[in-house]
Amino acid sequence: MILFFSGVLFSEIVLQEGWVRILSKARVVQHLKQYGPQNHLKEKQSTPTMGGIIFILVSVSAGFALVFSGSWDLPQAASILGFPVTAGLIGLADDLLKHFKRSSEGFRSLQKLAVQVAAAIFWSQVYMNEGMLVLAPGFFVSAIPGSLILVFLMVGALNAVNITDGLDGLASGVTAISFIWFIMVVPSISPAFQGALTGLALTAGFLVHNFHPARIFMGDCGSHFLGGLLVSICAAGNLLLLVIPLGFIMGIEVLSVIIQIIAIRGFNRKVFKMSPIHHHFEMAGWNEKRVVLSFWAFHFAGMILLTFVLEGVLYS
Repeated sequence: MILFFSGVLFSEIVLQEGWVRILSKARVVQHLKQYGPQNHLKEKQSTPTMGGIIFILVSVSAGFALVFSGSWDLPQAASILGFPVTAGLIGLADDLLKHFKRSSEGFRSLQKLAVQVAAAIFWSQVYMNEGMLVLAPGFFVSAIPGSLILVFLMVGALNAVNITDGLDGLASGVTAISFIWFIMVVPSISPAFQGALTGLALTAGFLVHNFHPARIFMGDCGSHFLGGLLVSICAAGNLLLLVIPLGFIMGIEVLSVIIQIIAIRGFNRKVFKMSPIHHHFEMAGWNEKRVVLSFWAFHFAGMILLTFVLEGVLYS
């Protein structure tokens, strides 16, 4: 596993470096939202995007290596990587549409949601165990409500990581922390363990290029892949509810957006200076590194606390 982790990490770093150079020469850059932080328009407008393509290439290669080595069989590989890769390709289509339109907007919101839901419905059947969904050891839900719960979490994870991906190293850092925690609580013999190890190697390697000042962004391609992988390892490891603490800070980010929308549309006022909440702290005068490192720490603490709370609720 040490050799496997090192191989994935090295591949991510080396291939991402080459990809940065290719994208820079081709001027495939991030098109930022005009209503976002104004300093981002000056500092980040020329930064390449779509780094998540390397996530897909390296993870698929790692999956083949695990199958050929006998660590996974093909159904296990599909259960771990099928949904993340599909989600990553959806994000890639959105990224390409933004690039060719020279716009920060790709698919329309409902179009993107419809494609995400369709992918989630298809792959959710992989995680159903004889018509039942395993939420945690000893806790099962029957087919229809189980499918609804699973699809909700799958689609939610894609968009939650996407919303979190707004500062250099933020999404890659918090997902790396989530993968570390998953590795610590899941037996190493579980196929999901190797999936989390792959995710950790990818995110750790990506941080080499993505930590402030970022040389490349992951794009929707990368955020969708990571969100999909977080759900898939939990579902395949029969620990679906663990995705809740693993997505702790991502959930806070989504909640801040929901609160802001309700406050503006319902009461014509703002709760935050800007949402998602990481931009609120930027607007309050925090520099980018301080926000990112603080969110990493907050995510780590909240994730551990929420894990033990969840365990207490389930097994008390």
